[in-house]
Amino acid sequence: MSLRVRDRQDEWMDQADLDRSLHAHALGGLERVNRISGSVRSIWRPILELTKRSPQRPLRVLDVASGGGDVAIGLKRIADRKGVPLEVTGCDLSDTALNYASQRAERLGAAVSFVRCNAIDDGLPDGFDAVYTSLFVHHLEGDDIVRLLRSMGTAARQQVIVNDLIRSKLGYALARWGIRLLTTSEVCHVDAPLSVRAALTIPELLGYVDAAGLPLLSVRKVFPERYVVVCRSSAYPTRSRP
Repeated sequence: MSLRVRDRQDEWMDQADLDRSLHAHALGGLERVNRISGSVRSIWRPILELTKRSPQRPLRVLDVASGGGDVAIGLKRIADRKGVPLEVTGCDLSDTALNYASQRAERLGAAVSFVRCNAIDDGLPDGFDAVYTSLFVHHLEGDDIVRLLRSMGTAARQQVIVNDLIRSKLGYALARWGIRLLTTSEVCHVDAPLSVRAALTIPELLGYVDAAGLPLLSVRKVFPERYVVVCRSSAYPTRSRP
Protein backbone atom coordinates (compact mmCIF):
# COMPACT_ATOMS: atom_id res chain seq x y z
CA MET A 1 0.00 0.00 0.00
CA SER A 2 1.34 3.41 -0.99
CA LEU A 3 1.30 6.35 1.42
CA ARG A 4 2.54 8.84 -1.15
CA VAL A 5 -0.96 10.29 -1.57
CA ARG A 6 -3.23 11.23 1.29
CA ASP A 7 -6.27 8.95 1.68
CA ARG A 8 -8.84 10.40 4.09
CA GLN A 9 -11.75 8.12 4.99
CA ASP A 10 -14.42 8.52 7.64
CA GLU A 11 -13.36 6.88 10.88
CA TRP A 12 -15.55 5.19 13.46
CA MET A 13 -14.88 8.10 15.81
CA ASP A 14 -16.34 10.45 13.19
CA GLN A 15 -19.75 8.77 13.45
CA ALA A 16 -22.27 10.87 15.36
CA ASP A 17 -24.23 7.73 16.34
CA LEU A 18 -21.25 5.76 17.62
CA ASP A 19 -22.24 3.69 20.65
CA ARG A 20 -21.34 5.64 23.80
CA SER A 21 -19.60 2.75 25.52
CA LEU A 22 -17.47 2.07 22.43
CA HIS A 23 -16.70 5.79 22.20
CA ALA A 24 -15.70 6.03 25.86
CA HIS A 25 -13.50 2.91 25.55
CA ALA A 26 -11.79 4.46 22.52
CA LEU A 27 -11.18 7.73 24.37
CA GLY A 28 -9.46 5.78 27.12
CA GLY A 29 -7.29 4.06 24.52
CA LEU A 30 -6.34 7.36 22.91
CA GLU A 31 -5.39 8.70 26.33
CA ARG A 32 -2.82 5.92 26.67
CA VAL A 33 -1.55 6.52 23.15
CA ASN A 34 -1.13 10.23 23.84
CA ARG A 35 0.65 9.52 27.12
CA ILE A 36 3.19 7.23 25.42
CA SER A 37 3.58 9.77 22.60
CA GLY A 38 4.23 12.68 24.96
CA SER A 39 1.47 14.84 23.49
CA VAL A 40 1.12 16.94 26.64
CA ARG A 41 4.87 17.63 26.85
CA SER A 42 5.00 18.57 23.15
CA ILE A 43 2.30 21.21 23.54
CA TRP A 44 3.44 22.35 26.98
CA ARG A 45 6.83 23.44 25.61
CA PRO A 46 5.61 26.38 23.45
CA ILE A 47 2.94 27.30 25.98
CA LEU A 48 5.55 27.53 28.75
CA GLU A 49 7.50 30.02 26.63
CA LEU A 50 4.38 32.17 26.40
CA THR A 51 3.86 32.12 30.17
CA LYS A 52 7.35 33.56 30.65
CA ARG A 53 6.32 36.66 28.70
CA SER A 54 3.33 37.35 30.97
CA PRO A 55 4.19 35.79 34.35
CA GLN A 56 1.84 38.05 36.32
CA ARG A 57 -1.44 36.88 34.77
CA PRO A 58 -2.95 33.50 33.91
CA LEU A 59 -2.43 32.45 30.32
CA ARG A 60 -5.70 31.40 28.68
CA VAL A 61 -5.48 28.31 26.47
CA LEU A 62 -8.09 26.65 24.23
CA ASP A 63 -7.95 22.98 23.17
CA VAL A 64 -9.86 22.54 19.88
CA ALA A 65 -11.51 19.12 19.41
CA SER A 66 -10.42 18.15 22.91
CA GLY A 67 -11.87 14.62 22.77
CA GLY A 68 -11.42 12.84 26.09
CA GLY A 69 -9.68 15.90 27.52
CA ASP A 70 -6.44 14.15 28.45
CA VAL A 71 -4.19 16.76 26.83
CA ALA A 72 -6.07 19.72 28.31
CA ILE A 73 -6.11 18.09 31.74
CA GLY A 74 -2.45 17.15 31.44
CA LEU A 75 -1.45 20.73 30.63
CA LYS A 76 -3.37 22.07 33.62
CA ARG A 77 -1.83 19.52 35.99
CA ILE A 78 1.70 20.31 34.80
CA ALA A 79 1.04 24.04 35.21
CA ASP A 80 -0.34 23.53 38.72
CA ARG A 81 2.67 21.43 39.77
CA LYS A 82 5.05 24.08 38.51
CA GLY A 83 3.08 26.98 39.94
CA VAL A 84 2.38 28.43 36.48
CA PRO A 85 -0.95 30.30 36.21
CA LEU A 86 -2.87 28.66 33.37
CA GLU A 87 -6.56 28.60 32.46
CA VAL A 88 -7.48 25.76 30.11
CA THR A 89 -10.72 25.26 28.19
CA GLY A 90 -11.53 22.35 25.91
CA CYS A 91 -14.13 22.38 23.15
CA ASP A 92 -15.59 19.50 21.18
CA LEU A 93 -18.67 18.64 19.12
CA SER A 94 -19.31 15.29 20.81
CA ASP A 95 -21.45 15.25 23.95
CA THR A 96 -20.01 11.84 24.83
CA ALA A 97 -16.47 13.23 24.71
CA LEU A 98 -17.42 16.35 26.67
CA ASN A 99 -19.08 14.30 29.44
CA TYR A 100 -16.11 11.92 29.56
CA ALA A 101 -13.62 14.80 29.76
CA SER A 102 -15.58 16.75 32.38
CA GLN A 103 -15.92 13.70 34.63
CA ARG A 104 -12.24 12.87 34.31
CA ALA A 105 -11.21 16.46 35.11
CA GLU A 106 -13.39 16.43 38.21
CA ARG A 107 -12.04 13.04 39.29
CA LEU A 108 -8.45 14.28 38.96
CA GLY A 109 -9.14 17.64 40.57
CA ALA A 110 -8.11 19.57 37.44
CA ALA A 111 -9.87 22.91 36.98
CA VAL A 112 -10.49 22.55 33.24
CA SER A 113 -13.78 23.55 31.61
CA PHE A 114 -15.25 21.88 28.53
CA VAL A 115 -17.77 23.43 26.16
CA ARG A 116 -19.62 22.27 23.06
CA CYS A 117 -18.46 23.86 19.82
CA ASN A 118 -18.38 23.03 16.12
CA ALA A 119 -14.96 24.40 15.28
CA ILE A 120 -15.52 24.31 11.52
CA ASP A 121 -19.07 25.61 11.11
CA ASP A 122 -19.47 27.84 14.17
CA GLY A 123 -15.98 29.24 14.61
CA LEU A 124 -14.21 29.42 17.96
CA PRO A 125 -14.64 31.56 21.08
CA ASP A 126 -12.01 34.29 21.29
CA GLY A 127 -9.96 35.87 24.04
CA PHE A 128 -7.38 33.08 24.36
CA ASP A 129 -3.61 33.57 24.38
CA ALA A 130 -2.89 30.24 22.73
CA VAL A 131 -5.14 27.91 20.76
CA TYR A 132 -4.01 24.38 19.96
CA THR A 133 -5.39 21.21 18.43
CA SER A 134 -4.08 17.67 18.77
CA LEU A 135 -4.90 14.77 16.42
CA PHE A 136 -7.74 16.65 14.72
CA VAL A 137 -6.36 18.01 11.47
CA HIS A 138 -6.11 14.58 9.84
CA HIS A 139 -9.90 14.21 10.17
CA LEU A 140 -10.49 17.17 7.85
CA GLU A 141 -10.53 17.84 4.13
CA GLY A 142 -8.16 20.49 2.77
CA ASP A 143 -10.59 23.42 2.68
CA ASP A 144 -11.72 22.71 6.23
CA ILE A 145 -8.09 22.57 7.41
CA VAL A 146 -7.60 26.11 6.14
CA ARG A 147 -10.89 27.23 7.75
CA LEU A 148 -9.84 25.68 11.06
CA LEU A 149 -6.40 27.32 11.02
CA ARG A 150 -7.88 30.71 10.19
CA SER A 151 -10.42 30.35 12.99
CA MET A 152 -7.68 29.36 15.44
CA GLY A 153 -5.59 32.31 14.29
CA THR A 154 -8.47 34.68 14.99
CA ALA A 155 -9.33 33.16 18.36
CA ALA A 156 -5.73 33.32 19.65
CA ARG A 157 -4.01 36.50 20.78
CA GLN A 158 -0.52 35.07 20.43
CA GLN A 159 0.01 31.52 19.18
CA VAL A 160 -1.58 28.67 17.25
CA ILE A 161 -0.22 25.16 17.88
CA VAL A 162 -0.93 22.05 15.79
CA ASN A 163 0.07 18.55 16.90
CA ASP A 164 -0.72 15.65 14.61
CA LEU A 165 0.44 12.47 12.92
CA ILE A 166 2.92 12.22 10.06
CA ARG A 167 1.94 10.03 7.12
CA SER A 168 4.82 7.58 6.82
CA LYS A 169 5.55 3.85 6.63
CA LEU A 170 6.84 3.82 10.21
CA GLY A 171 3.80 5.72 11.43
CA TYR A 172 1.49 3.29 9.66
CA ALA A 173 3.26 0.26 11.12
CA LEU A 174 2.99 1.71 14.62
CA ALA A 175 -0.69 2.49 14.09
CA ARG A 176 -1.44 -0.92 12.63
CA TRP A 177 0.32 -3.07 15.19
CA GLY A 178 1.51 -0.90 18.08
CA ILE A 179 -2.00 0.28 18.92
CA ARG A 180 -2.93 -3.30 19.86
CA LEU A 181 -0.38 -3.25 22.67
CA LEU A 182 -1.95 -0.12 24.19
CA THR A 183 -5.69 -0.72 24.02
CA THR A 184 -8.30 -3.40 23.39
CA SER A 185 -10.62 -0.82 21.78
CA GLU A 186 -11.81 -2.10 18.39
CA VAL A 187 -12.53 1.50 17.41
CA CYS A 188 -8.87 2.40 17.94
CA HIS A 189 -7.70 -0.73 16.09
CA VAL A 190 -9.73 0.29 13.02
CA ASP A 191 -9.20 4.05 13.19
CA ALA A 192 -5.48 4.23 13.93
CA PRO A 193 -4.27 3.01 10.51
CA LEU A 194 -6.95 5.13 8.80
CA SER A 195 -5.66 8.15 10.73
CA VAL A 196 -2.13 7.69 9.38
CA ARG A 197 -3.40 7.25 5.82
CA ALA A 198 -5.33 10.52 6.26
CA ALA A 199 -2.45 12.35 7.93
CA LEU A 200 -0.40 15.10 6.32
CA THR A 201 3.30 15.25 5.70
CA ILE A 202 4.97 18.28 7.25
CA PRO A 203 5.30 20.09 3.87
CA GLU A 204 1.60 19.48 3.20
CA LEU A 205 0.62 20.94 6.57
CA LEU A 206 2.86 23.96 6.02
CA GLY A 207 1.09 24.57 2.73
CA TYR A 208 -2.21 24.87 4.58
CA VAL A 209 -0.60 27.11 7.20
CA ASP A 210 0.55 29.42 4.43
CA ALA A 211 -2.91 29.37 2.79
CA ALA A 212 -4.44 30.35 6.15
CA GLY A 213 -2.09 33.33 6.37
CA LEU A 214 -0.46 32.34 9.67
CA PRO A 215 3.20 33.31 10.13
CA LEU A 216 5.24 30.20 10.93
CA LEU A 217 7.34 30.26 14.10
CA SER A 218 8.64 26.71 14.42
CA VAL A 219 8.30 23.14 13.18
CA ARG A 220 9.38 20.16 15.21
CA LYS A 221 9.16 16.44 14.52
CA VAL A 222 8.45 14.51 17.72
CA PHE A 223 8.26 10.85 18.70
CA PRO A 224 6.62 8.74 17.40
CA GLU A 225 6.05 10.10 13.87
CA ARG A 226 4.27 13.29 14.93
CA TYR A 227 4.91 16.99 14.43
CA VAL A 228 4.33 20.16 16.41
CA VAL A 229 3.87 23.32 14.35
CA VAL A 230 3.73 26.69 16.10
CA CYS A 231 2.43 29.81 14.33
CA ARG A 232 1.88 33.41 15.25
CA SER A 233 -1.81 34.22 15.55
CA SER A 234 -3.62 36.61 13.22
CA ALA A 235 -4.25 38.95 16.15
CA TYR A 236 -0.63 39.10 17.31
CA PRO A 237 0.60 42.70 17.08
CA THR A 238 3.42 43.21 14.62
CA ARG A 239 5.82 46.10 14.75
CA SER A 240 5.77 48.37 11.77
CA ARG A 241 9.08 49.27 10.24
CA PRO A 242 10.33 52.81 10.92
